[in-house]
Amino acid sequence: MSKKKGNPVSISIGIGEEEREKIAQGLSALLADSYSLYMMTHNFHWNVTGPMFNTLHQMFMDQYTEQWGALDTIAERIRALGYPAPGSYKEFAKLTTIKEVEGVPEAMEMVRLLLDAQESTARTARKLFSVADAANDQPTADFLTQRLQVHEKTAWMLRSLMES
Repeated sequence: MSKKKGNPVSISIGIGEEEREKIAQGLSALLADSYSLYMMTHNFHWNVTGPMFNTLHQMFMDQYTEQWGALDTIAERIRALGYPAPGSYKEFAKLTTIKEVEGVPEAMEMVRLLLDAQESTARTARKLFSVADAANDQPTADFLTQRLQVHEKTAWMLRSLMES
């Protein structure tokens, strides 16, 4: 991960350069997953049809709205650690664990795909937690805890829709 060019001001926040870089890399992966999840959820909000239209349309809107709010916080934490946040589709495609959906799936397939994406995003956040904890980076650890709560609760809600 390369830092911004120029004559940067040194960062002395109690987390070493190597640790900050590892955390920024992990947060970049989380940002890529989060953005991919946001796009998938918004896409499904626009395109859902069927008997559960109203329920899913509203649920997806609630989910993408919450997800949108998290993106800025992730990117700003990367910046606070001294690194540029990824911000292009090309960068996100290299970093994300979420596969892009082609076409318009049926409503319950949308639910299944979003469940998989929520769980994948939770795994990305959880993997970074030990790195932030080892570096004594409480702000990142706190944020990761909050994100894990959101992704795990959302996954539970989506999973509940799939039970017969």
